[in-house]
Amino acid sequence: MRNIPTAIQMYTLRNECEADFRGTLRKVASLGFQGVELAGYGGMPVGELKDLLNELGLQVAGCHVPLVDLESNLAKVIQEQLVLESKFLVCPYLLPENRTEADYQSLISFLNKAGAECQKAGISLCYHNHDFELNNLQDGRTALDTIMEETDASLVFAEPDVYWLSKREYDPAKWIDTYRDRIKLVHLKDMTEDEERFFAEVGTGAIDFPAILKKGDVADIQWWIIEQDATRRTPFESIEISLNNLRKMLDELNK
Repeated sequence: MRNIPTAIQMYTLRNECEADFRGTLRKVASLGFQGVELAGYGGMPVGELKDLLNELGLQVAGCHVPLVDLESNLAKVIQEQLVLESKFLVCPYLLPENRTEADYQSLISFLNKAGAECQKAGISLCYHNHDFELNNLQDGRTALDTIMEETDASLVFAEPDVYWLSKREYDPAKWIDTYRDRIKLVHLKDMTEDEERFFAEVGTGAIDFPAILKKGDVADIQWWIIEQDATRRTPFESIEISLNNLRKMLDELNK
């Protein structure tokens, strides 16, 4: 199998980052992650942040930037990506008041335009899903399928979240296969097998990760990104379990 590096989505460690951003990055590096997907810069100038990441041996797998910031100052955001050497810029979330049919059509138009600007700078624009994009619109398609089908395949890419797909009864491996030419980043998190279907560490729940990981060779996946929105252990304990389990699964698949 192709060697795809592993990053942590820093939202998982948001409380730790707020308390000690630099120390949190040092701990991430010590656990053996190869990269970070940023969700903010910890109040640091991007140049200073890049120097710290270089010191720690961490690459920037991508950056989650709120849609309002992408819309209001895309040129600045792109310049920040260039300083950070981030190849992937991600639209991470739509606020509840921005999920009407008209909002999705406006989003599609914006993603195409922003994707073109990102491409000029050598950056890929990605869209990250939750579960609400799997609701059907008036024509029967899900909002997520509509976004994928109506954006330019050469300009807008996907960052699927295997937990949210699974929670809505989609097979993540099949979804990745459907859009395999447009997937750069994949969020890995597991789901408990009980009725609550709570967030779980990779390899401890109900999701078939070997089937997902096998898609690394057929899809254009550049990073596996571990994320856990909420944890019942400390976040550092959870991400270490996820990373160790992911490594074991990859080792098994490579035998």
